[in-house]
Amino acid sequence: MRFSFTGEQEEFRTILRRFFEGRSPTTEVRRLMETEAGWDREGWRKLNQELGLTAVAIPEEFGGQGFGCAELAIVCEEMGRALVCAPYFASAVLAANAILNAGTGSQKSALLPGIATGDTVATLAFTETDGRWDAAATTTTATPSGGGYRLDGAKSFVLDGHTADLIVVLARAPGTSGEDGLSFFTVSGDAAGLTRKALKVMDPTRKLARLEFKSVEAKLLGTAGAAAAPFAKTMLWAAVCLANEMAGGADKLREASLDYAKMRMQFGRPIASFQSFKHKAADMLVEVELAKSAAYYAAAAIDESDEDIVAVASLAKACASDTYLQTAIHAIQIHGGIGFTWDNDTQLWFKRAKSSEVFLGDATHHRDVMMRRWAA
Repeated sequence: MRFSFTGEQEEFRTILRRFFEGRSPTTEVRRLMETEAGWDREGWRKLNQELGLTAVAIPEEFGGQGFGCAELAIVCEEMGRALVCAPYFASAVLAANAILNAGTGSQKSALLPGIATGDTVATLAFTETDGRWDAAATTTTATPSGGGYRLDGAKSFVLDGHTADLIVVLARAPGTSGEDGLSFFTVSGDAAGLTRKALKVMDPTRKLARLEFKSVEAKLLGTAGAAAAPFAKTMLWAAVCLANEMAGGADKLREASLDYAKMRMQFGRPIASFQSFKHKAADMLVEVELAKSAAYYAAAAIDESDEDIVAVASLAKACASDTYLQTAIHAIQIHGGIGFTWDNDTQLWFKRAKSSEVFLGDATHHRDVMMRRWAA
């Protein structure tokens, strides 16, 4: 297995970092997070026209660039550093992978090109109102109706669910339980009977929504009753990409804290010169590098179909969750408390760290998955 990035991948990262530094300063993040949508169509269009990022991991035959999880993870990491406000994770990571894993050839040809160009903003609705992230908790039902299906139920914590043009929904046949009877369906964002409401969340840079389905017309995606395996594979990609995004945010916080410590004076000298700070800075560096290593390894494991990918993905998510939040806490302490004030930008990354900690399952959940997998 490759343990380092290629020269082309490093150049890709450099281009992305320069691009996001110019297009997503904190002034722009603050502007977008105050809007109802959390992003704007014009900025999203430019993002895809200039770099084609939504198409990175979509196969060329469906209008994409045909790269793997490693390149997608690089995009997520750099977006995490810059707190980019865009429906990228919802469209390119969640929805696109669900379609790739579950859809038929004709369905992929019909749905993926629009996602690849950014013309279609998509998302994946799978979490129920109880907040569980596993497929077995699904209660939304799909009832055959004519040549299609009707969905009834509710989904919560749907990423960019209030603005998505296309929604991929995980539902089950009536009378089934566990992972039996699970299927994916596609629903138009403006479908009759669908109610969408943005949730009040701690992290305004990542919008979540509650969706209610009342006899909503839906189209089957893939094979009926066979969504459990495609869903599990989609969640692997999502966990790994989120781990990389979190590692990027943690590294940005670490760098910003060090820059501030070099500037902040105490007793006539920069606080960065005190031994106690040097210990904290060293600990932060070690923790962030470990999280990055775990995230990078997990992305490589997906690309090379490693047999331990389930455990490795959970390891990466658990490690990144702990590291990001702890780094954010250190950053606020280093800023002397002002880091959590509204005027200071540190609080933006802290809130993203806290929301990402529980998104797709917290560290405890993923450690349990990891240990059960390795104990099997």
